[in-house]
Order: sequence, then C-alpha cells, then structure tokens
Amino acid sequence: MLDRVTLYRAPTTAADADAVADWLDQRVPATVDVRDRFLADRDDDLAEAFAEARVLSPYDRETGNTMLGIVRYEERALDHPERAGGVIYDGLAVQDILRERLPADERSLDHLHVPLLDRVLGTWGDHDGRWHKRVNVLGQPALVSVPGLYEAPAKPEQYYKEKQRTAMVSGDTPPREVLEEQVEGEFLVEDDPRTTEAIKGYVLQVYHYLATGADFCATEGCRLANPHRQPGVIEAQLRDPEFCEAHAARYES
Repeated sequence: MLDRVTLYRAPTTAADADAVADWLDQRVPATVDVRDRFLADRDDDLAEAFAEARVLSPYDRETGNTMLGIVRYEERALDHPERAGGVIYDGLAVQDILRERLPADERSLDHLHVPLLDRVLGTWGDHDGRWHKRVNVLGQPALVSVPGLYEAPAKPEQYYKEKQRTAMVSGDTPPREVLEEQVEGEFLVEDDPRTTEAIKGYVLQVYHYLATGADFCATEGCRLANPHRQPGVIEAQLRDPEFCEAHAARYES
C-alpha cells in the first residue's frame, strides 16, 4: 500500500512544492512531506550521468555526449541550475539516475518520491521515431518537469503561424515573449503564475499510477487527463470541475 509521498522542491521554478503537497495531502490517504531540491548534493558521477542522458537530436534514439566540455556544463548546471537550459534529457534515463540515489531504506513502492525538476524531459516514440517532451514520467521515482509544463503540450496553432510569419518577414525567429504577446489563446508560459495550480494535477497523476496501476484518464477536463495541447491543459488543470465523475469520488477533498 502506498502510504507516503515525498515531494522535492525545484527552487529555480515557479512551482511551490509546499502548496502542491498541501493540496495532495487533502486528497490522498498517504502522508505527504516536502524536501529540498533532489540534486542539491551531487556525487562525483552525477554530472557525467546527466551528460549520458542528453538527447542529441529529435530523431536520434541514441543519447549521450560525455566530452569534457559537456560534463563541465552539467557540473555547472547542478551547482547553478538557474544558468541551465536548452537541453532535453531522456526521462527514463534520468529516472534511473535518481532511483539509484534514493535512500536505501526508502526505495520500496509504499513510499513514492516525486522530484519537481527544472530539466526538460523526453521519451522516445517508437511509433514515429522521435523524442517527445513530457510533463511527467510515471514510476519510482516519479518525475515532474516544470519547464515541460510550458514546452511539452503544443500551443495554439496561431502561435506557430505567427512564429513562421515573423521569421519569413524578418529572417529571424522572434523571442518567445514577443510571440506570447502577439498570439491570442490560452497557454502556459515560463514562470506563469498558474504553474503551481497546474502542477498539482500532474503530481496527482504520478500518485494515481503507483497507487492503482492506472495511467491517464480518457475524460477531457479531468485532472488525471494527459492532453497534448495547451488549451487542453488549461481545461484539465485550471477549470472546474476538477475531476470526472469516477475520479471525483476518489479525489475530491
């Protein structure tokens, strides 16, 4: 039985782990607690492990670049995460990296660990031969990528049309902030004040998977749904009702 959940803060992001924990604690029978950043205390091999988990190309299944300069970058990213960015990591490989670093007496499936991460994670799609960014990676530990919340679900179609149009006119891609001001529609952006509220549902998803063995809900608008577009994320995580009828019986506070 899953009777304990530990969340780990991601202090360089807009996600408030304590608020997420309070929300989760009201909805599940497990004890919920919060710890500081999972990667705060790195060992000598951690930077190289992250270098090996790097996605090299959107269409290349092989990962990893352990050249000295890349490992040095990963060391700096661990020590100063606010300076990192622009890299996608194999989510399953990162899961393995962090699982090996769980306390030896806390690795059983009755104690779920949920690091909130400031890294962009992806999983390989055998069906289309490319990497796909993810908000969460189910399992133990369960990973929740805060930047994945902004980057993984596709934005409204007009966002990409405006990006292409501006690039054709100016010869360069406009800054993300400019596009966000020019495009109407609902989508989450970096450091969005709604980040914590949206992340709550993704944390509940990883709890639900380990507690029940079921993954995502097929009902649009349920907190346990896994929409592939930003408007669907808004609908599922920020609008009422929070849950479909089946999951409301289990998780409504």
